[in-house]
Amino acid sequence: MPKIQDYINTKEISTYIEKLPPVDTLDESLFPRKKQIGMELKWIRGSKNKPIALRQSTFDVAVKPRALSATLKIDAKRMPFFKESVLINEEDRQMLLLALNSNNEALIMQLAAQIFDNYTSLVEGAEVQMKRMRCQLIQNGEINIVSEDGEIIVDYGVADENKEVLLSDAKWSVPSADIVGDIERWQNVFVNKGMAKPSRAIMTGKTFGYIKTNTAIIAEIKGLNNVIITDQLVKNYLKEKLNLTVAVVAGQCYNEAGSPINYYEDNKVTLIPEGTLGESVYGTTPEEADKIYGSGKLDTQIVRTGIAITAMVKEDPVTVETKVSQICMPSFERIDECFFATVN
Repeated sequence: MPKIQDYINTKEISTYIEKLPPVDTLDESLFPRKKQIGMELKWIRGSKNKPIALRQSTFDVAVKPRALSATLKIDAKRMPFFKESVLINEEDRQMLLLALNSNNEALIMQLAAQIFDNYTSLVEGAEVQMKRMRCQLIQNGEINIVSEDGEIIVDYGVADENKEVLLSDAKWSVPSADIVGDIERWQNVFVNKGMAKPSRAIMTGKTFGYIKTNTAIIAEIKGLNNVIITDQLVKNYLKEKLNLTVAVVAGQCYNEAGSPINYYEDNKVTLIPEGTLGESVYGTTPEEADKIYGSGKLDTQIVRTGIAITAMVKEDPVTVETKVSQICMPSFERIDECFFATVN
């Protein structure tokens, strides 16, 4: 008679997950995936291509995005290790056993797909953690990681001349703010050093709204053609005026309380060059290392470059526990070509 593990195993789970349609996002296009052997932090680069520094955060974070539990050993200089597992719930287990006993292949596959959805959620939870790191890096040049040790700041070393916080009347929410002048000043930081001018800007819809309501920009656009101000008109204006392409970003994940929070903060603007900025680096998890170099007894498969899925058969009652783990962190080799602004 077929056993549960004949259908609930990592080969079947990974095949199911890999067949899901990919979701292309800006953050992943800027930080494409890369696999490395090991887990050493020395592979993760920041300003001037130097290894990044880790330090304990000096402030608390009000909300924590949904993420896999993390353990970070600062002294060991290793990338964070995220893992989470789930058991087949009792109802699904009983239904699957009944289907196995009846040799009903169609019902077995239907139940297996239902169970696989839970494993997909685990993998998506791993993706959330990497995406969250990339988005924070894009906006701040540093990362705030949820870990068992508390809040960790990953400092990629943004140069002082590559960041600015606007104050009082200079804030972009003030209609008379010199938005064009600000962007030109930030671009010239690089031009004056003989570097290429950043040609792309990343911001949220709310932040882009400040540009749409700016007095000087509205006047100049309407002076060219008395029209209704639209997003596309403003984007075309910035492209012609400053050779700047604007990407308006959005997206949410869920915190530990199950409440949605945004990946990107309002009131932040990042100027970036053409091309990729770094890499989403995945190290070797203990489960993967065992599969390749160890006993090989673990039922482990790798999906999406570096996410390990491990299935463990449990007895009394017979069930399967499935664990998802990853060791990962983005590198940011081109951080010195980016400008980070807080505009409100």
